[in-house]
Amino acid sequence: MSERRVTVTSPRTGAARRRPSPGTREIDEQTRLGEVYMSALVRSQLRLSLFVCTLLALLVGGLPLLLLLVPPVREARFLGLPLPWLLLAGAVYPVFAGIGWWYVRQAERNERDFAELVERK
Repeated sequence: MSERRVTVTSPRTGAARRRPSPGTREIDEQTRLGEVYMSALVRSQLRLSLFVCTLLALLVGGLPLLLLLVPPVREARFLGLPLPWLLLAGAVYPVFAGIGWWYVRQAERNERDFAELVERK
């Protein structure tokens, strides 16, 4: 026994569709202008990611260097625990989380600015 096929359609077939802006059309059709738009977005996101990676490298590389070059910090104790342990095992992670939160906000801002630019054109 074969099952009967049913075609499902929307009752709003006559609804007005949003027309794409000229900027999004340029991107969809992969024109030279669309490539310029996309490369601008990619460049801004790359610049942001390189900044964050550099910041994290300085933090991760600078903390052990600080501990090596400044003996009072290396020998300090806080609440009976060595300060280097507290810095390397505990304090670094909230900083990582904060930088990650900031990075996501900035990346979303870049995308929002890009969308506004493309919609205006």
